[in-house]
Amino acid sequence: MTVAPAISLLASEHPGAREAVIELENRYGRVAPEKADVLVVLGGDGFMLHTLHEHAELDLPVFGMRLGEVGFLMNRYAPEDLPERISAARAVTLNPLRMVCETKAGERFEALAFNEVSLLRQINQAAHVRIVVNGRERLERLVADGVLVATAAGSTAYNLSAHGPILPLGTEAVVLTPISPFRPRRWQGAILPAKAEIELEVLQPKRRPVSATADYDEVRDVSRVWVSLDRKIGPRLLFDPEHSLEERILKEQFLIPDG
Repeated sequence: MTVAPAISLLASEHPGAREAVIELENRYGRVAPEKADVLVVLGGDGFMLHTLHEHAELDLPVFGMRLGEVGFLMNRYAPEDLPERISAARAVTLNPLRMVCETKAGERFEALAFNEVSLLRQINQAAHVRIVVNGRERLERLVADGVLVATAAGSTAYNLSAHGPILPLGTEAVVLTPISPFRPRRWQGAILPAKAEIELEVLQPKRRPVSATADYDEVRDVSRVWVSLDRKIGPRLLFDPEHSLEERILKEQFLIPDG
């Protein structure tokens, strides 16, 4: 006889989430995250990202069910047969990006990003950024609204809106994508090995201030940012076999715009 997992229910503020928690708790019970075998997340992708950041140190599998606006990282919501769905789910390991940044005042900050690290201009003037990969200068000066580094999981988020390429999950790579580039106008970014160490130097940081954001953690007035994949951290997202993240990424690449 298979023992049902101890489930911790984590819900967003989305309408219906509280009712869903009550129904699931009545069916399967509920424990604190520290005593759980699996985290069940109810909400959208934003709340999933918050949960991954909040509970990364627990190293528990995470099964999401959509009760929000965007649910790329979520399974469909259904209260029935939850332990069986968790048992049959496919696991996908998500390694985050680690951002280390230095401000023009000399302060240092670190943060993790499961989707992307993005640099954005703070005023009306374009950002000027020098790009170095593994210690070698690759772009002397990018003039743009900004630039981002995305994981495979994050390649369908902000990166896709910035016209960056989609990476199938499991690809040993990250995406470097300019945001509204002005010079060099034809540069569309690069796909880099997952082991790449990226340095983004803000040129003229006083005259052209730039902020750096790792998912939802923002640092203002940065002068230099280092980005690399952190393989020591890797939460496992669980997906129903018929709704795997790999399949969603493949479908996204074949979407044809209306008209």
